Amino acid sequence: MFTKYFASAALVAVCAAAPEADRVMSLPDMADFDTFPVYSGYLDIPDTTKMLHYMFVESQNDPASDPLLVWFNGGPGCSSMLGWSQEHGPYVMESGETTFHKNEWSWNTAANVIYIESPAGVGFSYCGTPEDCTFNDDTSAQDNLTAVLQWFEKFPEFKEHDLYISGESYAGIYVPYLSWEIDQHNVANADDDSVFKPNLKGFAVGNGVTNLDYDNNGAYVEMGYWHSLYSDDLHDKFVSEECDFAGLGMPNASLKCKALLVDFDILTRNVNIYNIYGICWGTSENPAVYGGRKGVTAAQYTPWLFTEEQLADSSGLPPCTFGEPIMEYFDRDDVREALHVSDKIGEWELCTSNIQYTRGAKGSQWVYEELHGKYRMLHFSGDVDGAVSTVGTQGWIDSLNWEAVDSWRPYMYGGQVAGYVTEYVDDFTFATVHGSGHMVPQDKRPEAHYMIYSWLNNTAM
Repeated sequence: MFTKYFASAALVAVCAAAPEADRVMSLPDMADFDTFPVYSGYLDIPDTTKMLHYMFVESQNDPASDPLLVWFNGGPGCSSMLGWSQEHGPYVMESGETTFHKNEWSWNTAANVIYIESPAGVGFSYCGTPEDCTFNDDTSAQDNLTAVLQWFEKFPEFKEHDLYISGESYAGIYVPYLSWEIDQHNVANADDDSVFKPNLKGFAVGNGVTNLDYDNNGAYVEMGYWHSLYSDDLHDKFVSEECDFAGLGMPNASLKCKALLVDFDILTRNVNIYNIYGICWGTSENPAVYGGRKGVTAAQYTPWLFTEEQLADSSGLPPCTFGEPIMEYFDRDDVREALHVSDKIGEWELCTSNIQYTRGAKGSQWVYEELHGKYRMLHFSGDVDGAVSTVGTQGWIDSLNWEAVDSWRPYMYGGQVAGYVTEYVDDFTFATVHGSGHMVPQDKRPEAHYMIYSWLNNTAM
């Protein structure tokens, strides 16, 4: 199971390396990175076998003063290189294609962006023992804090920069938890000038699981009705059985409601849960298999949506994420050499099962409540995502009972409605992205770019 490891000598060499040793001068099939520096290397978790891989892309604008933005993908177990290679890196590969093209909507146009593959064992990161490959929401957050602090030791010139944490999907846990850990670190060391304290300003989460009372399959059923995924007759049965949409995916749902949920699953099994209007990769017309390795199933990308029985037998779940050409690219020897990846690392996987991760029932809503008013917060939602649907996100936000200081209104991009935004008291922003699914920066790059920079610059959308 534990195929990802380094020899001890290699670990010491990486840990002791100066940042220039992590510099990526070019990548195959992309370009030379001569206008903005790119780095790839490892962040050590002391006293363990864990090493987290990072990519760092300096701003194309003013790296000396532009903010730092950290990005995580979700899973648990999915690589943040997905964000780098398909969403908002300087070069991206479109689903269905096999080559990269320059991304004019890269998030490093005016920010310094760090991608961290977390937890250890994911992507090019690794862990070498069963104990070190075992995680929960708290321990992964503690490792992420250590990794961020290690990164600043590699790049001390960025210590005074404004810092923002961001991510999507199960990073709805990673991002708030890491923000909490940074806050606690800063508070605990407030009076010790010898301890570095990151200049955390806020965090942003896209389609992030937050509160499983709302972010579950029931929310997909509710939004599915209003998007004509099933009939009035089936909807009437949900209503007549008094099925609580918010609780449909919970173990205590009634047997009749669970049976109706099966009917819904049958009707939607060939619908891309991540974008109900998008292509579901895996059909004969849109294959996800290219020579033996496959795209990622919904059970791999968002495992919290499924029961243990479904996870054990996921053959009926649609592989909706396109991934084979990206996996092949990151397995190339010349790419790995350019990224300073050891040849002892096994196959790069978009999402891995090589870790043991216990997902907490607590969720992350409590972090929003604890840090509200202390840091700026953005939660954005692609409105055609079934995995973490907008209606579920609205549910837990409404439960906060925070005052809206700028009520639900459209915001525009290119003369069109890009989505809707609500501003709440003390710098909490909720924004939808119209027509986008689970991966907003992939589905709607210009709109996502406009949204994130409006928020970073604290200007109205």
